[in-house]
Amino acid sequence: MKKLMIFVGALTLTGSLFAQKPASDDARYSLEGLANLNTSNGMSFTAPSLRLRYFATDNIAARVQFGFGGDGSAVVSTPSKETHYYVNPTAGGESGTVDIARSAWDLKLGAEYHLAGTDKMSPYFTANIGFGSGSEEQTWTNVFYSNPLDPTSDLTYANGFSVTAAGGYSTFSWGLGAGFDYYVADNLYLGLELNLTSTAVTNDDVVKNVTTPASATPTTYTTLGNTMTYTNIGAAHGSVRIGWRF
Repeated sequence: MKKLMIFVGALTLTGSLFAQKPASDDARYSLEGLANLNTSNGMSFTAPSLRLRYFATDNIAARVQFGFGGDGSAVVSTPSKETHYYVNPTAGGESGTVDIARSAWDLKLGAEYHLAGTDKMSPYFTANIGFGSGSEEQTWTNVFYSNPLDPTSDLTYANGFSVTAAGGYSTFSWGLGAGFDYYVADNLYLGLELNLTSTAVTNDDVVKNVTTPASATPTTYTTLGNTMTYTNIGAAHGSVRIGWRF
């Protein structure tokens, strides 16, 4: 975060003396990267995204945004693939593994209305709708619960046990927001945007297949999915942006 602020400050100081926002006749498109901020559960940066805008006029722009992180809660540091090892305490070097694979994406469509602003700054209001999806698959090999009757107990090495589990979710959201573009060089701008959002998350059924040493045929367990809706009123989803208009 500190390095990002230093970079932003350097761009502002070196280019803003000569920068001027372009008219839509000169540059109808812009492509930008967003570092997204989520304040719903404390404050954290979520996975980055890309946004393409088309300026129909100097005041009106359509936009499409693609990102990773689905419902906006996936933190950048959460890996898409990971493996955990559980060592057999009674045998040297033998271990079980839990392999996890995740994927998530989101797509937002929206429009912006730009106010007159100044020669360098272009403030705007925006509205958007969004769609997203995510999934996770887990494979346990020689790993099971320390207390087989209690699925909340710790995982441990367990020879002959195997588990496959899969689940996913989909999202629908809408948002209202405001932001600005500040041109620090010809066609190069920095920006900030804040949104109030409402998101409906539909969780799929979670299907788990468990194989034990006593049976080669897996037993299937299903946890039914659900739908929940949350609205961030008073908690904004924001983004720090850098873009190029062409």
